[in-house]
Amino acid sequence: MAARKKPWAGRFEQDTAKSVERFTCSLHYDSRLYRYDIEGSIAHATMLADSGIIARKEAAAIVRGLKSILLDMEKGGVVFDQADEDIHMAVEKELIRRIGDAGGKLHTARSRNDQIALDVRLFLRAEIRTITGLLVALQKQLVKMAASEIKSIMPGYTHMQKAQPVLLSHYFLAFVEMFVRDEQRFADCGKRLNILPLGSAALAGTGLPIDRSRTAKLLNFPGVSANSMDTVADRDYIAEFIFASSLTMMHLSRFCEDLVLWSSDEFGFAEISDAYTTGSSIMPQKKNPDIAELIRGKTARVYGDLISILTLLKGLPMTYNRDLQEDKEPLFDAVDTVRNCLAIFTEMLAHTTFNSGRMREAAGGGFSTATDVAEYLVQQGVPFRRAHEIVGRIVAYCVKSKKTFADLELKDYQKFHAGFKDDIIVRIKLENSVNARRHRGGTAASAVKERIREFEKRFGKK
Repeated sequence: MAARKKPWAGRFEQDTAKSVERFTCSLHYDSRLYRYDIEGSIAHATMLADSGIIARKEAAAIVRGLKSILLDMEKGGVVFDQADEDIHMAVEKELIRRIGDAGGKLHTARSRNDQIALDVRLFLRAEIRTITGLLVALQKQLVKMAASEIKSIMPGYTHMQKAQPVLLSHYFLAFVEMFVRDEQRFADCGKRLNILPLGSAALAGTGLPIDRSRTAKLLNFPGVSANSMDTVADRDYIAEFIFASSLTMMHLSRFCEDLVLWSSDEFGFAEISDAYTTGSSIMPQKKNPDIAELIRGKTARVYGDLISILTLLKGLPMTYNRDLQEDKEPLFDAVDTVRNCLAIFTEMLAHTTFNSGRMREAAGGGFSTATDVAEYLVQQGVPFRRAHEIVGRIVAYCVKSKKTFADLELKDYQKFHAGFKDDIIVRIKLENSVNARRHRGGTAASAVKERIREFEKRFGKK
């Protein structure tokens, strides 16, 4: 009979082919879960002893052995054999090597099916905390920038055409709102994944008298999963996490798109520090916004991760299938990508300046205060649709005459409607246009300052 190298070797009469070991091995990427695998195993062994399933002396030896493995792994002193297949088997094999047969009792009342579900939940719980911290740091940076640019006026765009003047601060806070929603999505995802899967075993639970509540308490889970079949089959939390990551990357990408445009000579709105740009290998004058472009490009990677996980899950029969081994690489990629992009983007923003003079000049073009003229007529009792038509004709006249609103005198306005008075000349000034929108959510300095104060209060600024 072949040597029993695998934990299932009792059923088999031949060793696993080396090619199969290579093909099925996940240790090269799931080894990054080792801290969580050991943390979960320590809690599991403690529960087994508390429940009288294994002796306390055996549990103590297991815990000591696992802690020594963790310590050595942190130092880089443990080299696993690729034949161990995954991080679970690698740790268990090393434990048995260190403490003997007692190590073989660790896997009592659990399966790798619920073990990996535990490891990933512990991993994601920690990563969500890290990503949330990065999102908050980015929000703080944007609020700081909003406070410092409260007098800067820029052109707002729709359809990439100049639309209405807005405060640059209002633009920054628009992205704060997006990142707040991202933070909330990650928090919601964290709530749903924060239940203990261990105890579900392979799919049906275990006949041994385990205490899942005890394990949950040891691992700081507020509750335990309610259906063992669902627990080992469930990867919703991974898909949800990657979806939340995709939206965060989309928001970063949209900001980066603006920065790419704004840092061009055509716009000249933004200047990214030399330390956060790169040059050309052939064109000496070039200063390229590569970080913004790379974040924009890496967004596609995270989208790909989401499609991968959704496609992986869509056709799986209940319950656990080996296909689920393929969930970790897109997950790890999404985690690393969103975390790295948030960090470098926030750092780059802190080293970016904005040309308020150029922005203001641009905001005055494109008849950006046309809506103000229409609203002026509305306040004179003119129906909005009629006012819209009148102002449209004024714009057409200006285009044909190569004039701007500022070039027009009162008599010119009154050719189109007798309701215009002297104050129309003041109404179309950029500051007045911006500050007329003083309602909550508007771009007026008063409304923007109030929102800044709300964010500063949230972040604890006194």
